[in-house]
Amino acid sequence: MAAAGPQDLGAIAAGGERPVSGRNPSAGPKFSKSGTVWRVISPQVVLRNTVTDADGDTSNLTFQVYTTNADGTPKAQVDIDGPGEHDVLVSSYVVSGGTARVTVPYGRLKTGVLYTFRTSAYDGSLYETVWSPWANFRIEPYVKFPAAQTSSTIDKTAQEIIEFTRTNPGPALPTFDANGAVKREATQERTCGKQDTQGRKLCIELSPPTAESQVRAKKRAEALRTAEEAKARKAGKSPAEAAAVAAVAPAVELVDWCWDKPVGKDYMNRTEACLKHIGSATLVFVDADKNAEIGFAKFDIEQRIKAYPNKGASGSNFAEFDQQIAIMPVSIDQALEGVTMKWNVGSTCQSCVTSSMKWTDGQNNNAGSTAYWNVDDGPPYGDRWGRVTTQWNGSGKETIGLGWSVTATVDASSTAIATANFGTSGIDEVKELAPRCDDWVAGSAPGCVLPYFKPTWTLDTNKYPAAGGYYWYMQQVMPDHAGSKRWDSLMHYLGPDTPEKNSAGNPWNSNNSRDRVCDSTWSVHPSDASVGSVDCDEYAMASTHESGGYPKSVNLVTSGSKCAQFFTDKMGDASANFGLHADTRTATNGPSGTERCGRAAIPNLQNEQAFSGFPAPTWRLLDADGFFVTLPGFEHCTSTATTCTWRKIG
Repeated sequence: MAAAGPQDLGAIAAGGERPVSGRNPSAGPKFSKSGTVWRVISPQVVLRNTVTDADGDTSNLTFQVYTTNADGTPKAQVDIDGPGEHDVLVSSYVVSGGTARVTVPYGRLKTGVLYTFRTSAYDGSLYETVWSPWANFRIEPYVKFPAAQTSSTIDKTAQEIIEFTRTNPGPALPTFDANGAVKREATQERTCGKQDTQGRKLCIELSPPTAESQVRAKKRAEALRTAEEAKARKAGKSPAEAAAVAAVAPAVELVDWCWDKPVGKDYMNRTEACLKHIGSATLVFVDADKNAEIGFAKFDIEQRIKAYPNKGASGSNFAEFDQQIAIMPVSIDQALEGVTMKWNVGSTCQSCVTSSMKWTDGQNNNAGSTAYWNVDDGPPYGDRWGRVTTQWNGSGKETIGLGWSVTATVDASSTAIATANFGTSGIDEVKELAPRCDDWVAGSAPGCVLPYFKPTWTLDTNKYPAAGGYYWYMQQVMPDHAGSKRWDSLMHYLGPDTPEKNSAGNPWNSNNSRDRVCDSTWSVHPSDASVGSVDCDEYAMASTHESGGYPKSVNLVTSGSKCAQFFTDKMGDASANFGLHADTRTATNGPSGTERCGRAAIPNLQNEQAFSGFPAPTWRLLDADGFFVTLPGFEHCTSTATTCTWRKIG
């Protein structure tokens, strides 16, 4: 094979037309440009150019690579053929008009360095007399990151309280479908009970939160804070100590972060719900015979739910969830004499024991067996907080539907009564407020959670940057974007209660999935010694339904060779950084972006520890439970068209 361009010719054969290199040489994979520079995703660079010969002869191309000066012009030739004589690579012969290409062996070119190359043609007898134009290229990894940090302040299990919309809040508020669209407008204006012997009846009107009720709620929170501070000072606390007491939730509050949340929204996390979108209830005492309204009373109402993830957290010997209602009087007319409100709590539970209702005032003092207000005791009238405990003593798992209403009576009538419906724990497709209790979680006592809330695992990208960068890239390009909050795409946990079986007839597990993705078709790609030992790291993780190895996965593959292939390597730009590159040994043009899974050579410890401590038992994750994976050191990047560079968090 000829191994030199026109400068190396001693003599040129006479006769015939000389072959000509194309004017637009290119480098890849993936043969895409960023400005005037070809972006290459693998250190095994493919250089190519077209070649034509007017005589129709086949021709080859000689490829010559140089480093560059600061302005991108050629600087020094690079040896790309190793033991070869001329430091160049020569392509195979191709037909006239065809594309000639060579692959630069691994290790000849460095990641992050700007190179330029050119070609010269030869048809077996005649050489091209000039070189092609220069073409600049740089090997750019998908992501770039330093060595793993030794310490980090990232909280991997930190959760954000979310706002949510109830799908069945009762007739006083609109209902919604599983997608959040209005399913039914509010229908209830007033519900009334039967007339008493004097022709009077009691009615209830429910109304959504208003600007006025939001102001009242804020004032109540401030009053609670003031009362707690005064109580602490009376007990001998210093001003600073009393202020600290007042800064935390009042003792009466079941959900300690809820008390000063703004009214008009509903909030939740994995174990707690704070319902502040219930609104107000107005009692209307009516003389039906005279078609006259005798008197009114108005109350603001809120609810809480608290599930205990294991029986030790509740202090009982059973899985447990508690419910609480807060009824805050706004006004009570003298004509009613007194008002009693009963909170009705219903459930579909098959294995539950529910306690009787306990009522307290806003200072958590016992307020008797009912929520009662005597008109002569105010205004102002004190709040009433009702709490009920439900213990679950079943086996397996059970999702418990809940329903609520309040029933009101007044002292002015011995029989007038009215009930208002506060809705349920949600439509069947959503069940956003339905606790689930189980005894499935290994290493954990029975417990309950609110599985509608989808927890987030925050991968520590300070300690595990290679894994984090790889996961970030896969989240962006996978068709289902598994685990990505940006794309609102959940992963689903492969739990111990999965009905899927392996060949031994046992529940399918993560090892079964991993064996398919990281099968015998995977081998270690060469890399710099500083990378250290590596493992096959699969995405989506083997412990999820999105794994390419899970039999019912939307991403199921017959072999890990069908996954996108990557490896970690040292950058060659004089930095201490590493990069995630395409492994082009199988897919010569690198990942297409349509692969349903990925596998990458990641340093051992990062592969093993990136998900260490994943709190599936604490979160009581069962089979098909959804969760997100966030990657804070990389999520400032919004495009895979350029290299995403790691940022330290904290």
